[in-house]
Amino acid sequence: MISAIATMVLFSTSCKDKKAQEKTEENPFFTEWETPFGVPPFDKIKNEHYLPAFEEGMKQHNTEIEAIITMKAEPDFDNVIAALDYSGEMLKRVSSVFFNMTSAMTSDELQEIAKEVSPKITAHYDGIMMNPKLFMKVETVYNNKETYQLNTEQLQLLELTYKNFIRSGVKLDEKQQTRLKEINSELSLLTLQYGDNLLAETNNFELIVDKKEDLSGLPEPLIEAAAETAKEKGKEGKWVFTLQNPSVLPFLQYADNRELRQKIQQAYVMRGDNNNANDNKEIITKIVAFRIEKAQLLGYETHADLILELNMAENPANVYKLLDQLWTPALKRAKEEAKEYQKIIDSEGGKFKLEAWDWRYYAEKYRKLKYDLNEEELKPYFELTKVRDGIFYVCKQLYSLNFEVRDDVPKYHEDNIVYEVTREDKSHVGILYMDFHPRESKRGGAWMDAFREQYRKDGKLISPIITIVCNFTKPTPSMPSLLTLDEVQTFFHEFGHALHGLLSQGTYPGISGTNVPRDFVELPSQIMEHWALEPEVLKQYAKHYKTGEAIPDALIQKIQNAAYFDQGFATVEYLAAAYLDMYWHTLKTADFKDVNTFEAEGLKKLGLIPEIISRYRSTYFAHIFSGGYSAGYYSYIWCGVLDNDAFEAFKENGIFDKATADAFRINVLEAGHKDKAMTLYKAFRGKEPEIKPLLKARGLI
Repeated sequence: MISAIATMVLFSTSCKDKKAQEKTEENPFFTEWETPFGVPPFDKIKNEHYLPAFEEGMKQHNTEIEAIITMKAEPDFDNVIAALDYSGEMLKRVSSVFFNMTSAMTSDELQEIAKEVSPKITAHYDGIMMNPKLFMKVETVYNNKETYQLNTEQLQLLELTYKNFIRSGVKLDEKQQTRLKEINSELSLLTLQYGDNLLAETNNFELIVDKKEDLSGLPEPLIEAAAETAKEKGKEGKWVFTLQNPSVLPFLQYADNRELRQKIQQAYVMRGDNNNANDNKEIITKIVAFRIEKAQLLGYETHADLILELNMAENPANVYKLLDQLWTPALKRAKEEAKEYQKIIDSEGGKFKLEAWDWRYYAEKYRKLKYDLNEEELKPYFELTKVRDGIFYVCKQLYSLNFEVRDDVPKYHEDNIVYEVTREDKSHVGILYMDFHPRESKRGGAWMDAFREQYRKDGKLISPIITIVCNFTKPTPSMPSLLTLDEVQTFFHEFGHALHGLLSQGTYPGISGTNVPRDFVELPSQIMEHWALEPEVLKQYAKHYKTGEAIPDALIQKIQNAAYFDQGFATVEYLAAAYLDMYWHTLKTADFKDVNTFEAEGLKKLGLIPEIISRYRSTYFAHIFSGGYSAGYYSYIWCGVLDNDAFEAFKENGIFDKATADAFRINVLEAGHKDKAMTLYKAFRGKEPEIKPLLKARGLI
């Protein structure tokens, strides 16, 4: 995401009339933020403020770029590369607030503003990155880098800056650059529209249940939540289930009514594929075609070649090599699971074959039979605030961090909880926003982002302002928010990203914090998940929400016994999506028949069994068509190799070993992209990662 917010020079203007002057002064983006820790003044920011702030931000940025171009001094690292990286502070500030709001707190008005401003921002950055005079300065510094005595971090920023100019088309001729700008503008709008369509599709569906017998099998908290949803939607006395994960996934897991399971599952997998105003198929066709054309304009065979060049994987062949290593054993395990679930159907007298809408339901039955483990047995121990306290405990043990609620900080929604993060000596680390529950203005899933990223400028430390956004089950009048095992791990995962942003110790905003290769950025998040289910940690936070009793050893043992449960399914549905991403983005021409046929043929070639649907179908694969993971969804499993190998170091030395934690903090969490990702990893681990710990963790060997 666009990031890095910094202190801004006061805006001055000569307005033609007093009314215009007053309006300018009222815009909070045009003044310094007199808020605690410089957080955004959400109580003052209005939709009408964004467009003028974007316009002024781009204007100021252009002035800064022109100053670099026209300076009389000899080009060097500080006056070209560093100056360029620090430039555009106001634009970054308004962008970080606006685009976080379009994800977490959107509205029709914000979506319209996004459609207007996104092509302008794209054109603005194209103008900078294709500016031959600016590139001449960059190239001069790059060609003379040996003379500047640069440190590793500076050399890395210089290398990446130079490459990004090339990859942005600065060496193309005028006609090619014009076409590239057109493509970039189109893509900025298409990816926006894709996301808007998906949000609308998710919000538009309701499964309305009006017969109590149709609730058979569902846990009481889910029934109560559905009743609350019905009440909110003016359907009191009924139960409403939605396509938000906290509603649809447990419904598929527990509902005895097979017909209703099929109905809600089909609605989920048909999002963006209903031939209506929110259909995404034509948008995908255009996105794929434009990405191919862009890559080839820049001299790459495919979009994947363009994207992967700067990632750890380097090229598509290396991605496929990893995916192929995992696919065969994972598919074998998934087929074994399908046979086990079919046996349960047969034993119950069912006269049907296992289908996709049956999988979670019979998997849950199998878990009870095989491991004597019922997820509803676990949930009372996973109350949201207790899980949060467990995460704070882990952060305290590993990194000596403290978290204090700040009620004096502006919030963008009443659900926000804001913390000041401090070290053991009480020194300030950063600010952390948490936003936990679903709403129609929030996109699905869970993510971490920043309202301001950490960096240093003119000797001053700019501290980070980080946000975690999730879609966890809402509390009800009689029940707190109780998390599933998967949601617990999601919370730990996103907190790992937050630590990456909070603990950053970089100098330059462009390579600080989470500004690292896509297939390295998931290491801090995924390694954090390992602590979630460690017995020592569970004993700290998994306490019954009614009795306060710590989770019993017998239940912990059941969790450990079921560690490999349904891992064939989990790995196969993920890998199918990772392959699908690569299939789209290794295309050299856009002459495929249609989106659904292309997808179906690709998954058939893989040998995906019909009982499992790819984790994302193309029409709701937001990671790759409206997020930043195109040709990058493989990153989760790539980092799976890293995080499992890395956690071996903690297991060897003790999961809270201070020396190991310090090594991880210094070489990964604090480092940003100050060096190549593998160099940073080896500095922590002392060697390159091995795949065996990943295979072992998933029960594939």
